[in-house]
Amino acid sequence: MKAFDYVEIRVPAKPQYVSVIRLAISGLATRVGFLYDEIEDIKIAISEAVTNIVHHAYEDENGDIIIGCALYTDKIEIMVTDYGKSSFDFEETKLKVGPYKQSDSISQLREGGLGLFLMETLMDEVKVNNEGGVTVFMTKFVKREQVKEHVQTDET
Repeated sequence: MKAFDYVEIRVPAKPQYVSVIRLAISGLATRVGFLYDEIEDIKIAISEAVTNIVHHAYEDENGDIIIGCALYTDKIEIMVTDYGKSSFDFEETKLKVGPYKQSDSISQLREGGLGLFLMETLMDEVKVNNEGGVTVFMTKFVKREQVKEHVQTDET
């Protein structure tokens, strides 16, 4: 028996496919057993990764986005890959991005890199490989104990 199911989606790197990917990921996350808020977090993280590819990876050429999802009983692992020419240093970009504080004024917020900040905030693990394109690996664990916290029991 396999430890996980693997689903792969390939779409053109065009803005109109971001919603298609979000919908597909939503369905897969539901299948694993995530709660509504967790699914919304996953969709935002995926949207950021895909939007970065659409805007930066291929410049004036056509290309594809490959989404690979490993579905486990307790987590989802998502790989977002492009084979574009644009690359970046994840750690360097991360240092420029945050952290943000509530006391920061809007004028102090840095443009660019916010997507990485969101991905790291909303997902449990984020890794980036930028050899031969960019691949973002994101993992989100199902927090099963949340069910116990919100379920009322009848003690009769």
